[in-house]
Amino acid sequence: MSDGQTRKSVHPSVFLILFLPFGISSGYVIVTLGWLLAHNGVSTVEIAGLVAVSYLPHTFKVFWAPVIDTTLSNRTWYLLSTAVTGVLTIVSGLVPMDTAHLPLMSALVFSFNVSLTFLGMSVESLMAHATPEEQKGRVGGWFQAGNLGGQGLGGGLGLWLAQYFDAPWIAGVGLGAVSLACALGLFFVTQPLREPHKVNYLSTLGDLLRDVWSVVRSRAGALAVLIFFLPIGSGSAQNLWSAVANDWHASVEAVELVNGIFSGLISAAGCLVGGYACDRMDRRTAYAVFGLLLAVCAVMMAFAPRTELMFVLFTSLYAFIVGLTYAGFTAVVLEAIGKGAAATKYNLFASLANMPIAWVTTLDGYARTRWGTEAMLLADAGAGVVGIILFAAIALATRRRAGKLQQAAL
Repeated sequence: MSDGQTRKSVHPSVFLILFLPFGISSGYVIVTLGWLLAHNGVSTVEIAGLVAVSYLPHTFKVFWAPVIDTTLSNRTWYLLSTAVTGVLTIVSGLVPMDTAHLPLMSALVFSFNVSLTFLGMSVESLMAHATPEEQKGRVGGWFQAGNLGGQGLGGGLGLWLAQYFDAPWIAGVGLGAVSLACALGLFFVTQPLREPHKVNYLSTLGDLLRDVWSVVRSRAGALAVLIFFLPIGSGSAQNLWSAVANDWHASVEAVELVNGIFSGLISAAGCLVGGYACDRMDRRTAYAVFGLLLAVCAVMMAFAPRTELMFVLFTSLYAFIVGLTYAGFTAVVLEAIGKGAAATKYNLFASLANMPIAWVTTLDGYARTRWGTEAMLLADAGAGVVGIILFAAIALATRRRAGKLQQAAL
């Protein structure tokens, strides 16, 4: 099927369905495991470390992304990854939730996130080939709605199953079944044809390096790389809501609400709003603005009364803005990568973006353990503001330099 035909046959909502398992697994780690470990005496900084471990494969996945572009079909990789991730998730539920078994739990979490990278890359490749230029923001919004909506589903449903059945492994079974059902979305997407000259790892990697160099050497491309490397709109504080909920005297029902399906719906709404906004303004500017809104929300939460109502209100607002930032990220990336080795190029940017998420989560956990929850939120906001200031300063400096060079040329 031609590219034009592919675009007409794919509705953006299909990518929400296909990407749900990615979010579900993330929600399982952040919410379900986070809550269970916290209630078994594991410290916040140790839980933050586990969450950071889950992000590590997503930081370095660019190195094996060419495998997606050069070997099995996207559909096959999707099915294999879903099956492997589901099995390892079930196994993780059988591990005792205590500090002594945290190394084993970390190894399992790391392993099923490695598997999960292949699922994500297969969907990203399908999406890049099926999306016309004028819809990159909208498609990015639907795609990230599956990610963040899946986090809410994985966290809320997983926590409920673990509590209701008093058996952590039940949560893994239930979430695995939902993830496998999402594979039905593959029926609505056409597998893109590979170009004959991109049929091996080294060739694809060489093309990637040439593409990256052509992007980085331009001002616009360099700014796109920079904005993802900086801690702008990382949304790291939400990785610790389950661990710090007691500071707001929040009940388990409130934790399920703000980390569960309700939060997922709010984040998904933010993704859709952010996606449509990115199709109507400069996408890099939109991403930075969304990051500033997130920092303001964290500061407001830090100084708000420590009540359950405030916990629900601010975590929900935070979730909505995270949805804006994630949609902005995907819109900027789709604008930059084009087609070709789409999985490889997309994950170059994703790897950059996951670096600040990992270390800001660790920073937040350390600040909370050392100085309290207020410091955690201020650290989260401060990292974002510093990133925005650096980006604005470099953007302004390079614009002036570009202007001088243009005048000199005249």
